[in-house]
Amino acid sequence: MTTTAASPASWSELLGPRYRSTSVVLAGGVGLHAVNIFLTTSLLPTAIGELGRESLYAWSATVFMVASVISSMTVSRLLAHRGALGAYLFALAPFFVGTMICAVGPTMEVLLVGRAIQGLGGGLLAGLSYAVLREALPEQLWARATALVSAMWGVGTLAGPAIGGLFAQLGLWRLAFVALAVVAAAIALIAPRALPRTERVRGGEPVPAMSLALLTLATIAISVAGILGNRTQMLVLIALGVVFIALFVAWERRSHHRVLPQSTYTRASSLKWIYLTIAVLASGTVSEAFTPLFGQRLAGLVPFAAGFLGAMMSVGWSVTMIFSSDISRPRAQTAAKVAGPVVLAAGLLVTAGLWRDDAGLGTVILWAGALAAAGAGIGLAFPHLMVAAMRSSDDEQEGAKAAAGLNTVELIAMAVGSAIAGVLVNLGAPSILTSARLLFLGLGVIATVGVYTAYRATRHAAATSPASPRTVA
Repeated sequence: MTTTAASPASWSELLGPRYRSTSVVLAGGVGLHAVNIFLTTSLLPTAIGELGRESLYAWSATVFMVASVISSMTVSRLLAHRGALGAYLFALAPFFVGTMICAVGPTMEVLLVGRAIQGLGGGLLAGLSYAVLREALPEQLWARATALVSAMWGVGTLAGPAIGGLFAQLGLWRLAFVALAVVAAAIALIAPRALPRTERVRGGEPVPAMSLALLTLATIAISVAGILGNRTQMLVLIALGVVFIALFVAWERRSHHRVLPQSTYTRASSLKWIYLTIAVLASGTVSEAFTPLFGQRLAGLVPFAAGFLGAMMSVGWSVTMIFSSDISRPRAQTAAKVAGPVVLAAGLLVTAGLWRDDAGLGTVILWAGALAAAGAGIGLAFPHLMVAAMRSSDDEQEGAKAAAGLNTVELIAMAVGSAIAGVLVNLGAPSILTSARLLFLGLGVIATVGVYTAYRATRHAAATSPASPRTVA
């Protein structure tokens, strides 16, 4: 063994002949998941017109989210039992099947079944992309690969509504799902030459049934809260979800079989603070679901323009992540982790103050700039937080579990954030202006909490990191 510092890697190395197919498969898995979410949102109004049962409209996102969270909690065990390639192909199968069910479903109930199966595959694909990345690529490429994979959410935000809107406008909404299934099949064909055939673990750690049950109940309660119109019922379900999350944490602390790594619950570890910071950053993205509505009602934007206004935060984080991944000096990485929540909070709070009735073009441009700036905060910190989680343990099994836990933390944070956003928007009703201001003010306050968690994450990491550079063979 020799001690050498990892040399900075370039984009040409990640996207070059040696790792190109690996990058395509890992980014493609998250891209499929992200495009599917936003594509379906733009297709559903047309699908409802043909299938009926408008009362089930909101359940499409809910069943997908719940299924995604459930499957994301099994990523590390799937990876251990099937290896990188086997796990990825296993995840593509339900995504493909669920997508085809959506394409041919004769009723809304059948489409919801397809969405649930899609969610099982999508949650696995998104989680595996981070966990497999750790195995398939050398450590010096982790930051750039994480930026590439995470940027696929931005691509999904832009491409999903555009593709879905085009198919819907042509009256061919079912073919949009067929196209997604074809892409999934293409990724499955590339995967065998892109991913390592790692050794499978026989036996292994048992499934943490109680942890899974508690977190599933929390997700269901919070997700259902987000689609209720009654404010009291919404608050009760959110509170119930928080109770289930607290029970989950309490159980995980003393259990021998966990969803998250053991170090998450140790006082000296920085991993819990990393996860909390990622959760805060992810919760800020839920504003994108409401921004197009605000743009249409407050500025009279046409749906197409309002959709792009809603995507400005994704543009901000996707572009910034590409550049942030260039940061290689430890002090600069630490600064980026703390600055990210600061910039996000500032962007959200500024946007809250900029909302106006009868807004003109100049005001809309200011909205877009503030939203892009808020997204830049996410992109600034995300790659370095992700890599810090992957490096949190030298034990391969714990490291894989830490990487797999990233997606679970993101999904839970987005579910909680969506429910809180629903409460804030309802509190402002019937005034759209008040709803917009309350939503962004509330999310901005949450983002300020991330400044503290990011500081704690970097402080713990500095206190526990070894003095010598990381050892490599």
